[in-house]
Amino acid sequence: MQKPSWMKIGTRGSPLALAQAHQVRDALARAHGVAPDDIEIVVIRTTGDMIQDRALSEAGGKGLFTKELDIAMIDGRIDIAVHSSKDLPTVLPPEIGIGGYTAREDVRDVFIGRDNMRLRDLPVGARVGTASLRRGAMVKRLRPDIEIGLLRGNVQTRLGKVQSGEVDGTLLALAGLKRLGLTQHATEILDEQAFLPAVGQGAIGITLRIADDTTQERIAAICDRHTGIALDVERAFLRVLDGSCRTPIAGLARVSGDDVKFRGMILRKDGSQSFDIEGGASALEAEKLGEDCGRELLSRAPSDIFA
Repeated sequence: MQKPSWMKIGTRGSPLALAQAHQVRDALARAHGVAPDDIEIVVIRTTGDMIQDRALSEAGGKGLFTKELDIAMIDGRIDIAVHSSKDLPTVLPPEIGIGGYTAREDVRDVFIGRDNMRLRDLPVGARVGTASLRRGAMVKRLRPDIEIGLLRGNVQTRLGKVQSGEVDGTLLALAGLKRLGLTQHATEILDEQAFLPAVGQGAIGITLRIADDTTQERIAAICDRHTGIALDVERAFLRVLDGSCRTPIAGLARVSGDDVKFRGMILRKDGSQSFDIEGGASALEAEKLGEDCGRELLSRAPSDIFA
């Protein structure tokens, strides 16, 4: 009879998703003194992985990357799911909660340019491919002359389309390249002040059944408090703005001791207009800080910026 798994981890099947799942598995094994092979990784294909011909904003938003994993968890086929936190929707099924986050990696975006060109060196009218409205708007904000085209697929697919000349450049999260050992492909690391990252970027989020106290206790050993505080701010900000893949929204919180500082931004899709806000609070009021910043931006920005 096969020995039952100590825990079952659900994940998408992309190389980055698998790298993150293995990172969580190995951390759990070290923390609890169990063999890595006793922790099963279960690959689940999501709707978001199957849709490659259009932007997620046209197909249903972030939940497309989590729905099938949520169902598997509710059905008991997996105990936890491992996600890139920026892919987590702001509203989860009532049975599912975020158990925590591992320590955050580098939050910055990188530009990968054809022939090692940097973003500012691209010729007028160059074509940059991305599936992110935020990245597209940020590029247009800096370079209004550049054409933005849809570019879906995993990290390796996108890198290949730059190398083949299908696009003149693309943008990816530095954290993902680090986890895949592909940082050599980065032409330029973009300053986070000029190119504010996505909410949750660089953080691995772990979801689980809310009623599963045993699993919550197990994953608590590998979760990072400061990352959790920062994500509480960022996700509260996103929730107030009704953020999804349909709106260019950026936000980054930094925790220092018992305090947290936050900067958030919303943009028009064409980058022609942006509104940003900064704030700070005690870490105990992290969620309130994000909500307050979101409401302030809602009051300042024209309503059609979300159209």
